Amino acid sequence: MALTLYPAIDLKDGACVRLRQGEMGAATVYSEDPAAQARAWVAAGSSWLHVVDLNGAFAGRTENGRAVAAILAAVEVPVQLGGGIRDMDGITSWLEAGVRRVILGSAALRDPALVRTACREFPGRIAVGIDARDGMVATDGWARTSMVAALDLALSYEDAGVAAIIYTDIGRDGMLSGLNLEQTLALARRIRTPVIASGGVGTLADLRTLRARAGEAAPGRIDGVIVGRALYDGRVDLASGIAALAA
Repeated sequence: MALTLYPAIDLKDGACVRLRQGEMGAATVYSEDPAAQARAWVAAGSSWLHVVDLNGAFAGRTENGRAVAAILAAVEVPVQLGGGIRDMDGITSWLEAGVRRVILGSAALRDPALVRTACREFPGRIAVGIDARDGMVATDGWARTSMVAALDLALSYEDAGVAAIIYTDIGRDGMLSGLNLEQTLALARRIRTPVIASGGVGTLADLRTLRARAGEAAPGRIDGVIVGRALYDGRVDLASGIAALAA
């Protein structure tokens, strides 16, 4: 079973950027035209896009709506969107606007009832983003670290109908040092919900290793992987990355 490669489009002040370990002050701007970047990834073979409103994650509300709308208008592949979506109005409006899957992060920790209600209202279209610092869940654009373990949060949603758990190791994010594969696999072994790996892909070898070891969890448990800086820096060619995950 092929794994999905999700190119990351992280939005800050209307531009496409990448951060290091979630630090907003350490943003590198890669494109002032996120819609054009989305078209480029799709032209190179992408079947999904992963979009995050970074300003929204800090503010708790959508801040890059215009850029997200432009991306949705520019491509026909499914888009998953996270960052600042913390109520049913926000979830509903983005799903109706064309987002295929909404990602709930901070809301998943603080408002479990919201996640469960959204999963009932929109089956298969709600993902939970679990961003972990040393195994503990971080929120608010990674500005705060909770006392809740990532595994415990994932387990709490096993019966909710969540489409996927997006697991990000903050310490690896944007550092090109490789996925935290041990923690990702450990999580995938303990839950039934599909897991999307995130944080640290730096080389094609990282993707090949993920593909080779994905079977250590149950079949289909590892859904795919989000790749950001490595694509933008040219360390990973998108088409080659897709092929590596299908091998």
